[in-house]
Amino acid sequence: MAEHRFIFIFSVLLMFIAAATYAAKDEATVEGEWKLEDLDVADTSGKGLDGTVVGDPEIVDGVVGKALRFDGIDDGVQLPSDVGINTIVAPDFYSDRTIACYFNCDDVDIADHKQLIYEEGGATRGFNLYVFDGEVYVGAWNRAEYNWDGAWPSASVDSGMWYHVALVLRDTTNAVEADKFELWLNGKLIASEDGGALYGHGAALGIAHVNADTVFHDEVISGTEVHYYGGAVDELIVYNSAFDAADLAEYAEPVVSVEPQDKFTTTWANIKAQRTLR
Repeated sequence: MAEHRFIFIFSVLLMFIAAATYAAKDEATVEGEWKLEDLDVADTSGKGLDGTVVGDPEIVDGVVGKALRFDGIDDGVQLPSDVGINTIVAPDFYSDRTIACYFNCDDVDIADHKQLIYEEGGATRGFNLYVFDGEVYVGAWNRAEYNWDGAWPSASVDSGMWYHVALVLRDTTNAVEADKFELWLNGKLIASEDGGALYGHGAALGIAHVNADTVFHDEVISGTEVHYYGGAVDELIVYNSAFDAADLAEYAEPVVSVEPQDKFTTTWANIKAQRTLR
């Protein structure tokens, strides 16, 4: 009887641990949702964070309805700052975050500059997603408070193909802990790295270009209107909850069913050896 009671208690504890580790999408935590179907770049989350177009993006067919295609030269979108995304009032930091979108890059092999899909924050704290030299990267860093230098896991991608990419910050505190920052590609967990919570980061937000300072896996960028992205972006979302595998598989289903991917060669382990930023 005592053994059965122990097994029951242990099973319940595992359930609680699993629930904490794989907390799902929470609609109450949506902070921005841009369908990118027209040049109005309206925020459909209800937060009113409508974008401002830079250059002359083209309206093209996307994964869900229409999408915006950027020329890689001077096209982009500027997004306003908001308390739920990058300017903290309370709590002191963001412990969970999911940023995701569909993207189709014209030329993933460009290596003379990064192709920025999305960025928020600046040189001290922030998030980004970008394409560089055949890889899609997701990044996060908090170089104050508890001194998280950052993580930039990546995965191989091909030109002219739709993908769904997501970064997930999961159940973090103001300390660097194992397996807190994740890269998901087409509904699959590609890498899980050390990470921590993200404190307030008031610098501007941008789609398809750097709208303010940012940090890549190999350099810090000071400036704006640089590192333009060439290709289409569709259905960009920002949530302050950590999506689980079922959530991300649902988002990925349209691209997986049309364009099955079997090329998920990752370089995230090598990124640690490449890092020179401290």
